[in-house]
Amino acid sequence: MTLAVLAAPRVSAHRLDEYLQAARISLGPDRVEIELDLTPGMALADAIAREIDRDGTGAISSDEGAAYAEAVRHVLHLDIDGTPIAPELVDRRFPTPEAMHGGEGTIRLRLTAALPRLAAGPHELRYRNGHHPDIGVYLANALVPASSRVVVTAQQRDVDQRELTIAYVLHPEPALGTRLWLLGAVTLMLALVFVLRRRQARALSSTAGRR
Repeated sequence: MTLAVLAAPRVSAHRLDEYLQAARISLGPDRVEIELDLTPGMALADAIAREIDRDGTGAISSDEGAAYAEAVRHVLHLDIDGTPIAPELVDRRFPTPEAMHGGEGTIRLRLTAALPRLAAGPHELRYRNGHHPDIGVYLANALVPASSRVVVTAQQRDVDQRELTIAYVLHPEPALGTRLWLLGAVTLMLALVFVLRRRQARALSSTAGRR
């Protein structure tokens, strides 16, 4: 996945009383991936930590982290061309209690969702974050697609960036004949490289023998 961001709007550092929630969305021909960073400001850190640390031990257990990540996942909404799709949580990482209480700890979630089979042409993916709208400050951006078949043409956000609509064009897969031709060309190139290297090795061996 490339880390380049398409037309990302600039924002200043979030305030101490804000819960910054930054999403980076990567589109592929048949899958969408979301990287979501959640960073509570120092004034909110204790409240968010207590929300996650349900048993009050001062540390975030695996079960507590999983429960919080699932609660976030539950209020993320995705649809493709108006059809809802369900993201799955594939990774979660929580900061140390010290980092969180200092307002520098970031919760990192990674989610993915399979897209239905789509025809070549224009499509729209809509993302909406419903986590903590009372204190949340939101960012959402599309990453440059790794696949040449996907070309992002526009990004439209609501005022607070809780919602992002990504317009893109899906190009068709290369024809079978084209794929076979490319495979044949690569195979021939590799064969030529192999033959040339063998000839060079023989020439070096022969030169060494004459010495």
